[in-house]
Amino acid sequence: MYRFSIEDQDWILRFSPNIQIEAEEKQAIISSILQLGKDLPHYTHGESFIIMNDQLGIIVFNVEKIPSLILTVSNIVAEDKWYIQKNLTLKRYLKD
Repeated sequence: MYRFSIEDQDWILRFSPNIQIEAEEKQAIISSILQLGKDLPHYTHGESFIIMNDQLGIIVFNVEKIPSLILTVSNIVAEDKWYIQKNLTLKRYLKD
């Protein structure tokens, strides 16, 4: 669990128990969150958002504002598990 502040709001960043990552990866996530800056306080309680990180993949965040400002990393999806659906056809997503 980590604490950080954005625009005079004190937030808690926590990780779902199913996530097993190293300290370096946690630090990369924290750096990404701090780059959100002014956008984070505009999310409402119960909303989710993602960040696509080159090292980790897609990071899924859940926002809680009651009773405290809590941001939970609920999942991390590695790039080799991304799929895209076009015209009812599902195939692996490949970066250009």
